[in-house]
Amino acid sequence: MRVTYSARPWLLILFTSLLAGCGINNIPSYDEEVKAAWGQVQNQYQRRADLIPNLVATVKGYAAHEQATLTAVIEARAKATSIQVDASTLNDPEKIKQFQAAQAQLTGALSRLMVVAEQYPNLKADQNFLALQSQLEGTENRIAVARKDFIAAVQKYNTEIRTFPGRIWHSLMYSDLPLRESFEATSADADKAPEVKF
Repeated sequence: MRVTYSARPWLLILFTSLLAGCGINNIPSYDEEVKAAWGQVQNQYQRRADLIPNLVATVKGYAAHEQATLTAVIEARAKATSIQVDASTLNDPEKIKQFQAAQAQLTGALSRLMVVAEQYPNLKADQNFLALQSQLEGTENRIAVARKDFIAAVQKYNTEIRTFPGRIWHSLMYSDLPLRESFEATSADADKAPEVKF
């Protein structure tokens, strides 16, 4: 049977629609989801970094002699904001580990700052401090959600390129897109519950 010239556009439309429904676009779509999820992680870390100068300034007014703690927070913030992992470096596991380590250092410094704040009843009652503390707690929750979303996006993307039919499309068309590293806990004791002493 000979295909006439007028039937060719219909065959092209049929072939294109079959390809569109078979997952050929899943890999780049999931790759973009990973990048967007990582952007949200960075966005929340930046929000936290933006709150810190105001928090430090508020604490400084009450606890001027706690200079070492305040300096540690400022230095940790500077280090955390200097390490950037964008879409172009998202495939570099070493860069992600550096980023996570810097953020963990900042988290530790902020924890020490909150311990200092507990020692000053007037500071704990200050409305600016309470508002900043509340915003910081909310930001920490947002960071946790953004990391969870990033982990889910990486899992979806990695599963797609390691299973059928995504594996075929990956080898034929998207071999330049590697497996992604997921977010990992930076503390060796992250799997243990913290010990609280009174």
